Amino acid sequence: MSRIELIGAGVEVENGPIILQPTTLTLTEQRIGIIGGNGSGKSTLVRLLNNLVSPTCGRVLVDGIDAAADPAAVRRLVGFCFTDPSAQLVMPTCVEDIELSLRRSQRDPKLRREAAMAILTEYGLADRAHTSVHALSGGQRQLLALAGVLAVQPRVLVADEPTTLLDLANTHRVAQRLFGLSQQLLLVSHNLELIERCQRVLVVEHAEVVFDGEPLAAISHYREHADQAVR
Repeated sequence: MSRIELIGAGVEVENGPIILQPTTLTLTEQRIGIIGGNGSGKSTLVRLLNNLVSPTCGRVLVDGIDAAADPAAVRRLVGFCFTDPSAQLVMPTCVEDIELSLRRSQRDPKLRREAAMAILTEYGLADRAHTSVHALSGGQRQLLALAGVLAVQPRVLVADEPTTLLDLANTHRVAQRLFGLSQQLLLVSHNLELIERCQRVLVVEHAEVVFDGEPLAAISHYREHADQAVR
């Protein structure tokens, strides 16, 4: 597994609030869950890992590469899957979107098309190859986005609430893919059943990591504090 290090890494908006307190963590487990309330800082934490957000203090290292100093290199290591797949599906059709992901690794157009079709077949989307990405169901779009991210073979996948917009059946399909990966997975989710399947769970509240431990204890901590907040 990769070694992800946050060394006093935090984010503060200029003339504004701290959106992530300085945080020091070493993450080496294959399946890491991240939970917390809306606006707690979860997404900021994971976006530091491939420099979608740059730290205003401290450093973030992925296998020794400084994410802020060399964002291009770290993005080759860390793939990112967003809540809304429409944010990352940019080509007109499914096969073209996968081909876009393969453009650097496969220069020959014919071989790139063949590789893209093989990936779509693996994800059960071969019959949608020439379908507009906008005509797909929510689950199909999320699977396509996931396939596009993984086509470049990152070492780490960050999935930021990937099942939030999905029904139960599609949640199961996407979860099956995520937990079947050989890559290191960092999963941000409100779905506590999925979080239970992780090896280590971070609880983020009020812009800081308030708990770091095994899944059931982390979920219990999160629920207890959520209950207190509504009393």
